[in-house]
Amino acid sequence: MKTFIDHYLAPHHFPVGQIVALAISYLLLQWCTAGGNYGQTLLFQRISLRVIQKLRVDVFAKVQHLSVSYFDRTPAGSLISRITNDTQAIEDLFTNALAPFLQNGVLTIGILISMFALSVRLALVCLVLIPLFAFLMYLYRRLSFRVFHLARHRLSELNASLNESLQGMYLIQAMRQQKRLAGEFSKVNDAYKQARLKNIKINATMLRPLVDIVYYATLMALVGFFGFQSLMRIIDIGIVYAFLNYLDRFFEPINTIMERLNILQQALVASDRVFRLLDEEDLAPVASADTNPEIEHGDICFENVSFSYDGKNTVLSNISFHAKPGQTVALVGHTGSGKSSIVNLLMRFYRHQSGQIRIDGAPLEQFADEELRTKIGLVLQDSTLFTGSVADNIRFGRADLTDRHVQVAAEFVQADAFISQLPQTYDHALTERGATFSSGQRQLLSFARTIAGEPKVLILDEATANIDTETEEAIQASLARMRKGRTTIAIAHRLSTIQDADLILVLQHGHIVERGTHQELLAKGGLYHKLYLLQQGLKTEA
Repeated sequence: MKTFIDHYLAPHHFPVGQIVALAISYLLLQWCTAGGNYGQTLLFQRISLRVIQKLRVDVFAKVQHLSVSYFDRTPAGSLISRITNDTQAIEDLFTNALAPFLQNGVLTIGILISMFALSVRLALVCLVLIPLFAFLMYLYRRLSFRVFHLARHRLSELNASLNESLQGMYLIQAMRQQKRLAGEFSKVNDAYKQARLKNIKINATMLRPLVDIVYYATLMALVGFFGFQSLMRIIDIGIVYAFLNYLDRFFEPINTIMERLNILQQALVASDRVFRLLDEEDLAPVASADTNPEIEHGDICFENVSFSYDGKNTVLSNISFHAKPGQTVALVGHTGSGKSSIVNLLMRFYRHQSGQIRIDGAPLEQFADEELRTKIGLVLQDSTLFTGSVADNIRFGRADLTDRHVQVAAEFVQADAFISQLPQTYDHALTERGATFSSGQRQLLSFARTIAGEPKVLILDEATANIDTETEEAIQASLARMRKGRTTIAIAHRLSTIQDADLILVLQHGHIVERGTHQELLAKGGLYHKLYLLQQGLKTEA
């Protein structure tokens, strides 16, 4: 035995150099494989992140240009789901599906070439299987598309329900509706779970199991073929083993591709939802001419304007009035009479169906968005503040304003009194929507933001509704200074705030039923007179 070992381990019999070369080659191949995998992962991740970053920016930019009516009928949570969840599903296509598809596709082609080199007839058997797998993929996509769409829709509903609940948490707790809202959220969540279970059932039925059935059927057919051949002639066992090994390797990438179809289908459904949003044609009204006139005086004229939100129910009918430069026109009337609709049309949030709206003699449609938003200042009843500093909120949309301009605007509306008491004054950071400020303080900041832009036209939508009486009296002088030299459209419920208006329009069911000054309308003894007496009576009783 010792002689045998010494004989075969002798230097002239033991190929040391070849073994070392093979070992080094193996290590080099492993290093190359590791480097290739690292480069592939980094490349696909980098591409996917860039694509998704650009896609999210494009979707968000498109959302910003959609019409207000689109947001009226689309829940915010649904849009958030498309911008976040759906784009994330598209990113998964690059990172978890595209690379395996390419890898396993190349591997399948290489295995087929090896099979043809081994046996053409047997390789043709595997080649016939490819149309079968293509049909299975088509069938899976056809059956799962609707189910995946339903799951994505349920996820949007889940986000919409969550967003609505979080936004209204103050009221939910005040009305002790936590249990009811939790129950409703549970129902939406259960609907999403059921939709996902349908996805899982289709995946469990049509992906790996079907491929395994085809694999074992093919394996049995080939073993049977070689068995019958061996009865008639001698079969090279090496060829049988090699071909069965190739067959196993042939099905391995097919299995991987079929398993990743789930990710591919999710990405296709998500991309369908995202691109439908990108293709949305319900855009905000824009300038229809290339003239782009400028607003210099603020002369506003409505000529027989009619409008409907849904195209069926008329909200405004034949509205006509003329607000001359520097005048204040007040809109009063019961809730739903059309006051806010007039403001929405003047801001060009919606398109009016008939009539004409002119500013300085030019049709509203000819003005560029930038001109309208710059020269028309809007103060809503519910002020909106954003995360950032106090100065950032006053400067919002006008980065060129200096700190001095911001301070002057705050002093003008008497907001400086409470800003100066904040820990960091104008650099004080606001929480979301300015929740730590009172309603009056938020409204004062909204006033300051509007005045900082030095608009030619001022729109006040019940701007003092959230301000206490003492503060309201203090800023009436500021409002008078704001209105001086500016055309002002003021929506008012408290008639005491618009008694000095140059023209008061009384609306009822979308029609102007009375017009005139405060004294003229009182003398008529009509609807305005009734509203005035009602408010005076309520004040007297109080």
